[in-house]
Amino acid sequence: MTDLWWAVLLVCGGCYLLKLAGLSMPQAVLEHPVTARITALIPIGLLAALVAVQAAAGEREVVADARLAGLAVAVACLVARVPFLVMLILAAAATAAIRLL
Repeated sequence: MTDLWWAVLLVCGGCYLLKLAGLSMPQAVLEHPVTARITALIPIGLLAALVAVQAAAGEREVVADARLAGLAVAVACLVARVPFLVMLILAAAATAAIRLL
């Protein structure tokens, strides 16, 4: 087997052990208020990281282009509590307008 396959097997074993550690965690630890608060915030952090990467990632560098303008409009709409469909249309229109310039 090549080094790549050993790495794949090692990662598979690590993922299995991580899953096993989560399943074998005592119920008292899982119900602790701090643990509950942290686990409630993890999806927000992951989604924010995904949005940041998709908005500013180039081929191998950080890029400031029309996507950031659309993101700024979307954030402004979120702060103003604009309905989702309207926010989506406004953000897309802002991105398209910047790309036309």
